[in-house]
Amino acid sequence: MKIGILSDTHGLLRQEVLDHLAGADAILHGGDINNQGILLTLQGIAPVYVVRGNNDREWAERIPYTLDFTLGGVRVCMAHKKKDLPADLSGYGLAVYGHTHRYEELRQGHTILLNPGSCGPRRFNQAITLAVATIEGQKSTVTRIDISHHDRGIRLGADLKSQIETVIRETAKGRPAVEIAARRGWDVRLVEQIARLYVTHPGVDADGIMAKLGV
Repeated sequence: MKIGILSDTHGLLRQEVLDHLAGADAILHGGDINNQGILLTLQGIAPVYVVRGNNDREWAERIPYTLDFTLGGVRVCMAHKKKDLPADLSGYGLAVYGHTHRYEELRQGHTILLNPGSCGPRRFNQAITLAVATIEGQKSTVTRIDISHHDRGIRLGADLKSQIETVIRETAKGRPAVEIAARRGWDVRLVEQIARLYVTHPGVDADGIMAKLGV
């Protein structure tokens, strides 16, 4: 059984990510989706198990903050933040979380504790990652997948470009990033990064900022 595991897409779904998810029997998303269209695309590949992240706004109100289920004989729990996972993980084969944008894979007894990192907009020099798990019998193995930040095959790129153009306009009017993000339900960290690039690179346009974000 092939399980695609990703998190913190923040409104961006790359074609290379979709290529690695092809043939998956299920997909796990650790939250901070930021765009319902991403879930629709993923649901077209395989059943999706998803938790709500701290940046998922009103549209995501029906998405649970935690999940507890079984896949292929392996019990799985999920939460966006590590601290919201069960205190006792001994009954689980796989525990998935996100939020930090950093890949982490630990073993606690027979439990795999996994943060697949972020495969959304690249943050500074951090890696762009996801994971693929294979379940055989009642055992699971995990493979880390690294995505090149030079990848240009992006789904929903037009939506991201529109967001960047809005941030540029609002920043030029003197509105702070926190206000821009709050008014539209966007990820404040991404908005801050876009605004910072606009201010520190005079004359840069949306395409230039997308290039600097590695998308």
